[in-house]
Formats: sequence, C-alpha cells, structure tokens
Amino acid sequence: MKRYCLTLDLVNDEKLIEAYKQYHQSVWPEIKESITSSGIDDLEIYLLGNRLFMIMEVNESFSFEEKSKADLANPKVQEWENLMWKFQQALPGSKPGEKWMLMDQIFKL
Repeated sequence: MKRYCLTLDLVNDEKLIEAYKQYHQSVWPEIKESITSSGIDDLEIYLLGNRLFMIMEVNESFSFEEKSKADLANPKVQEWENLMWKFQQALPGSKPGEKWMLMDQIFKL
C-alpha cells in the first residue's frame, strides 16, 4: 500500500467553506465509485482554516494518469469537479487548472 498526501486551498469565505463541508458530508455515490474503482483504498480530507489536506492510500492498480483519464471521461465526475472548483482556489505555483498538489514527504518516524 502506498500513501500520497496532497493539499489545496479553499476560497477564504466562511459561508463557502461551510457549503464545501456540507457537500463532503454527502458525497455523490458516483464520485465514491470513481475513487474506489481507481485503486484508492482509503481517502481522508482534513481542513484547517481554508487549507485542505488529503491523505490517499492506494493499491498497486492506482495511477494518477489513469485516474485523470477516467475522471475526464466521466460526466458525473466532471460535474462534481466543476461544482467543487467554485469553492477551491489554486495554490501559488500551481499550473493553470491544477487543483490538488502532491506534497513531498520530508520526515517519517
């Protein structure tokens, strides 16, 4: 099992952050299916202020490239991503359209 950590910011607006949290209390079943079918075995998102932190645990079948291709071909995932982008903002240094940015591990006990 491999673990990836990613980060992203939300628009710094209390009402938008609350709405974002509400959406994640009832994630659409199609989104959950797209996550689990891609080889992601566990996924958690944490929030501090407007900073999000995601931990993904994946199996050997997972690939960022394949997940991206599948997401682009899935209209429901695209609908979800477009909706979520209203709440999210790119981090400094991100490429155009880039959302979640992979973090580098710098310490492990």
